[in-house]
Amino acid sequence: MGKVLIVDDEKSMRYTLREFLRREGYEVEAAEDAVKALALLKQDAFDVVVTDIIMPCLSGVELLEQIRNIMPDLQVILMTGEPTVETAVKAVQVGAYDYISKPILKSTLLKVVKKALHLKEITDKKQRLEEANRHHQENLEQLVEERTRALHQSMQSSIKVLASMLDLRDPYTAGHQRRAGNLASAIGRELGLSNNVIEGLRVTGYLHDIGKIALPAEILAKPGKINELEYEIIKTHAAQGYTILKDLELPWPVAQVVCQHHERLDGSGYPIGLKNEDILTEAKILMVADVVEAMSSHRPYRTSLGIEMALEEIEENSGRLYDPQAVTVCLQLFRDKGYKITDSFSKTNFFHIH
Repeated sequence: MGKVLIVDDEKSMRYTLREFLRREGYEVEAAEDAVKALALLKQDAFDVVVTDIIMPCLSGVELLEQIRNIMPDLQVILMTGEPTVETAVKAVQVGAYDYISKPILKSTLLKVVKKALHLKEITDKKQRLEEANRHHQENLEQLVEERTRALHQSMQSSIKVLASMLDLRDPYTAGHQRRAGNLASAIGRELGLSNNVIEGLRVTGYLHDIGKIALPAEILAKPGKINELEYEIIKTHAAQGYTILKDLELPWPVAQVVCQHHERLDGSGYPIGLKNEDILTEAKILMVADVVEAMSSHRPYRTSLGIEMALEEIEENSGRLYDPQAVTVCLQLFRDKGYKITDSFSKTNFFHIH
């Protein structure tokens, strides 16, 4: 089921968490401080680390920083007895999978560990796909068409795996990325863009919120109104998405568009505050699709506002916040052509073999 390392300087806490997870079928080891934890990590392979933040010698955050340097794919969950927004921000910055508050509820611990293990499995699968891609690239003596086809199929699988990762972290918006990607590609088609650009819009839409996997699940699924500090944490997802995708080799500016999809024409967006022509065309299209889909869908903090209210939003702010051409085409799709939002992966291949 997975191997878990518990790190806590409090003996009773280590014992309680270890025994509970063992009874659930996990293989569990425990360490009383970060130094011993690092020694165990060098000796054996673990899938998840659950560590307290406040400990002697090295804190849990410092332990996490060291783990990220040597084991970037190991999932780390932070425990704290003093939960604050500042703690959440720091956890996100250093790459924690999630953080949970003491006293620890067994149900919460089990749920978070299960999700972390699932994400580890997906990450491992992604690595295997990437290794397979590298293997294909090294076998240059193979027929070019067969090698290219296999590479493209693996990359398409990688895109789908990445797109599915956020659904695990944020089930309330499951399918949002696919719906926005499908709508963005439909807008691109109506604008007369090339098939290659249309495919790029679809792929980018499928990945545009991937940065939210770096956000605390407690904020993503929070019912009721998001406060200002929590909103500032959520806004980091655009830049986080760029960081995750910037080294992924794709024939479209996916990382840049993901970073810009919350920019606005008048400069009021984020993370940079770009204006007008400084924003990529694909980002201008995606921001319209993203707003329409998000407003018309249910969220944990509100019910669906309906498609008509979403269309009124882009229509009223056309030319100020949103690109007029993208808005006009989007309105025509829904009002004149009966477009229906769908969250299914497109059956069209992301790549064409020439």
